Amino acid sequence: MAIEARIRELDARHRSLEELIEDEVSHLSSDDLRVRELKRQKLRLKEEMEALRAQAH
Repeated sequence: MAIEARIRELDARHRSLEELIEDEVSHLSSDDLRVRELKRQKLRLKEEMEALRAQAH
């Protein structure tokens, strides 16, 4: 169960980052470095979730 809870937590953070990215990109003066870093964080979360899912099976 602990793995599933961790996956849910990571998924929530992943969705939150997606919203931040969309918000940042929607501004005309969006900061490309910030968007790139947010995408990097989002990818790390996705990779961690995938690893946990593989471990759970």
